[in-house]
Amino acid sequence: MASYQALYRSGELEERVDRAREILRNCELCPRRCKVNRLEGEKGVCRTAAVAVVSSYGPHFGEEAPLVGTYGSGTIFFTNCNLRCMFCQNYTISQLGDGRVASKGAVARMMLALQEQGCHNINLVTPTHVVPQILEALQIAAGMGLSVPLVYNCGGYESVETLKLLDGIVDIYMPDMKYSDEKNGRRFSGVKNYPSVNQAAVKEMHRQVGDLQMDERGVAKRGLLMRHLVLPNDIAGTEGVVRFIAEEVSTNTYLNVMAQYHPAHRAFKIPALSRSLSRQEFIDAVSLAKEHGLERLDGVKFRTLARLL
Repeated sequence: MASYQALYRSGELEERVDRAREILRNCELCPRRCKVNRLEGEKGVCRTAAVAVVSSYGPHFGEEAPLVGTYGSGTIFFTNCNLRCMFCQNYTISQLGDGRVASKGAVARMMLALQEQGCHNINLVTPTHVVPQILEALQIAAGMGLSVPLVYNCGGYESVETLKLLDGIVDIYMPDMKYSDEKNGRRFSGVKNYPSVNQAAVKEMHRQVGDLQMDERGVAKRGLLMRHLVLPNDIAGTEGVVRFIAEEVSTNTYLNVMAQYHPAHRAFKIPALSRSLSRQEFIDAVSLAKEHGLERLDGVKFRTLARLL
């Protein structure tokens, strides 16, 4: 049984909905702290007012193996984002606004439909700017029998205060750790203090759910599952990322060292990002993770590395 069911039965989930909804009146959901009144239709950097926008939803088989299992991860792709990554491969959704307005009832029905299709979890993709709207939908869906784990699949630029509202609600956190260099976070994703904000958020996530736990089938039940996209020319600062995880989170962290970078969106115009990742860059990144004691790396990437070697 997912964590949020206990909060639903106690009435605490409804209280969290009210607290989260009130934040929209002077929005500080994320570290940008735009302070716009989204309940009155104002929009900040995320370009989303009082109602969520959804691009698509359905079973997804391209996520990490512990999420996919046999029947897929039940993804809901929320439109817009609080980051401005110049290389975003989903930029039509995150930055161009591809999607349709979805009421809390509509999002609740999506959740229930994914569970009915056998999905092992509800995977909320880019949820940072729509936490209140998600909680409103969850309140409805939990009352109608939703019980699979909730996955918070985010870019990692999160407010610790908002994350605390999700304590006992989210079962699985899956944040990115994009950069260990502040200047690169500012230059390529348009945000200040990405490393320090990201690190504080990751530590709060781990405090809430701990290391990733899986059932006898290898399907994730609860815990922290992390992603690090290796960028060309070491723009991501991989060594700083894996050192932080090993020293300040846990050497038992499940980490997906991602090799799929290719130029997209505005990256073609940036010399340092205008080419795909080389084999050697990926090999070096995985080696760094292992050197720092991180052994729980995504299995798919291990097979990729074996082929490259």
